[in-house]
Amino acid sequence: MRATVVQQPVARGAIRLGGRAIARLAPCDRARAGVADVPQVREIVPPLTVRERLETGFAPCRRGDRSVPGEIYDLFPALRDMPHRRGGDLSGGQQQLAIGRALVTRPRLLVLDEPTEGIPPSIVKDIGRAIAYLRGKGEMAIVLAEQSFEWARDLCDAYAVTDRGQVVEAGPRAAMVEADARTWLSV
Repeated sequence: MRATVVQQPVARGAIRLGGRAIARLAPCDRARAGVADVPQVREIVPPLTVRERLETGFAPCRRGDRSVPGEIYDLFPALRDMPHRRGGDLSGGQQQLAIGRALVTRPRLLVLDEPTEGIPPSIVKDIGRAIAYLRGKGEMAIVLAEQSFEWARDLCDAYAVTDRGQVVEAGPRAAMVEADARTWLSV
């Protein structure tokens, strides 16, 4: 089975990390540059165990960093309790596994696309706590694309609201006029 990834090219401007343009890098080179992506589509490989799936994050790591940090199990204890369970048997825990795999790479930038999509409320809370913890450490930038307004608002330092791919409202969270931001969210 072969997966196809469709990417939209950057139409204007650039995406830089540490001064380096990263938008046109191959996914493996972006990972080596410190970018970890957790796509909306979980893409769990059913036969792989939780441990094996976490270890797929080792690919961009230096040999000395090829271990699963204990912090990942602290953030997502369910992963510690089921290392031999097959990924396809996880249901809501799939997003925790996807975030854990991304964190194994020790990213400088963590990109989360709709992490609450189709996830039970208890796991959404766990993911929110994990993001808040990571944000508080200040060791990585986190970009969170999310439709759950309150959840995203409570986790962000800065925000951007988009409409049809265009930023229509943006700024620091402290300056957000919630009513203005919400006008773009109605269907």
